[in-house]
Amino acid sequence: MSLVLSDVTLSYPDGDGRLTALDRIDLTVEAGEFVAVTGPSGSGKSSLLAVAGTLVAPDSGTVLVGGVRTADLSAAERARVRRDHIGFVFQQDNLLPPLTALEQVLLAVDLRKGGRRAHRTRAMELLEQVGLADAADRRPHQLSGGMRQRVNIARSLMGSPSLLLVDEPTSALDRERGRQIIALLAGLVRERGVATVVVSHDLDALDPGNRTGVDATASIADGRILRVERHRSHVGARFVETAG
Repeated sequence: MSLVLSDVTLSYPDGDGRLTALDRIDLTVEAGEFVAVTGPSGSGKSSLLAVAGTLVAPDSGTVLVGGVRTADLSAAERARVRRDHIGFVFQQDNLLPPLTALEQVLLAVDLRKGGRRAHRTRAMELLEQVGLADAADRRPHQLSGGMRQRVNIARSLMGSPSLLLVDEPTSALDRERGRQIIALLAGLVRERGVATVVVSHDLDALDPGNRTGVDATASIADGRILRVERHRSHVGARFVETAG
């Protein structure tokens, strides 16, 4: 499954006028690609994620998730797309204090059909993949910041999403742990063939050009993609840079 944003514009009310958050954005990310959108606070990164994740409808343009035009869907249908096809890794881990790491991951599928035993097996497999098999019974206060973010990643993958949207995953981590999280994400999304967009202001943690880093980066400012760099020769992700 791929993500396609075509000529997407998004604005918000601002006093008597409107503030443009995204200005004619074009972005295509294929299955298994790990791409980054970087820029300062207020540049439009989070708005791009919100539109890609069908949380916000753009003013104009087209959003395709796996070839489906999300603008043609009802609110309930968009919610099903998010539930069944999109995983989110939020800037804050949003873990619930009373729950263990295993229970946090299982929470992602509690409303779905299927045997609890099968879900538990998959949750344990994901915790093992993120290096937390021995911490399955620990609660958030017993985990470091990096460990909590790894639980967050495992939870986002629990529903086998085809599209993963990641918001500032290293903002609360030091440089080394930030790079470890990016390397972990890169390995998981390539192995699973998940189209992935990460937004971040921390270019160093994204480790571009390294086999454990992102495939491509796009710099965004004032809602416009200004510069694109591709770091791996096979990457098919396509951005359209804004002229001028």
